Amino acid sequence: MLDALKRLVPKKFRQSKTVIPVVRLSGVIQSGGSALRPALNLQSVENRLKKAFDMKKSPAVAIAINSPGGSPVQSRAIFLRIRDLAREKDKKVIVFVEDVAASGGYMIALAGDEIIADPTSIVGSIGVISGGFGFPELIKKLGIERRVYTSGENKSVLDPFMPEKESDIAHLKALQADVHKIFIDMVKERRGSKLADDPDLFTGLFWSGERGLALGLVDGLGDLHSELRKRYGDKIETEVIGTQKGFLGRLLGASQPAAIGIGLAQGLVDTAEERAWWGRYGL
Repeated sequence: MLDALKRLVPKKFRQSKTVIPVVRLSGVIQSGGSALRPALNLQSVENRLKKAFDMKKSPAVAIAINSPGGSPVQSRAIFLRIRDLAREKDKKVIVFVEDVAASGGYMIALAGDEIIADPTSIVGSIGVISGGFGFPELIKKLGIERRVYTSGENKSVLDPFMPEKESDIAHLKALQADVHKIFIDMVKERRGSKLADDPDLFTGLFWSGERGLALGLVDGLGDLHSELRKRYGDKIETEVIGTQKGFLGRLLGASQPAAIGIGLAQGLVDTAEERAWWGRYGL
């Protein structure tokens, strides 16, 4: 009888538990995306982040990260947005690493006031990677003639259909070095004296959560629910903000048969590309 009466009272007046919003950031970080294939970028997470930080009675926001990395631009944009909202709303940010927070995924994790990882999580890979495919020998065998007309001598830099040039490679490596330095500076600023003096720290290697703790990349080992209960008591309640549909759900939500066919074909290609990202970490 008492429980029935409680349900008649508006939730905001009967809520006795501490509610902690949880924002899950999963997948490869990249710009673009669509209804059939949402990407992890600032545009896709902006509303979820804002909703989480707008929960006035919550003492903290939990971010659960599961990403092998991707675009450094989008990674840094998400990092900056989380920090801006944390300052604006005066909220503590606790980041929880699930399977992996590497490269751009770890860059986002740096937005946390605390970073908690599972002992078997993968963290680190503080470096920059670029790659592609070259086809000059293939098009030669097929008898295809490549014709390119540009108004600038460097407009065809790193053209995958042309042989590599030492000058192009040197330019790419210089660009990577610039981005790598920005990443390193972010790590040093956010982790400070917690970082171990290890020569491999910024070489692009990655480690287990347990080893990451010894290196100062994370603050503790544990899981989201246990750690939140430890900090805010047994009466905490987590609220996942804006969960996304899986690929099949998005596919079935397409309104036209043609869209389903195109989405399925593109989805298979996208899945193969994404598997290559996860494959670097044995996942």
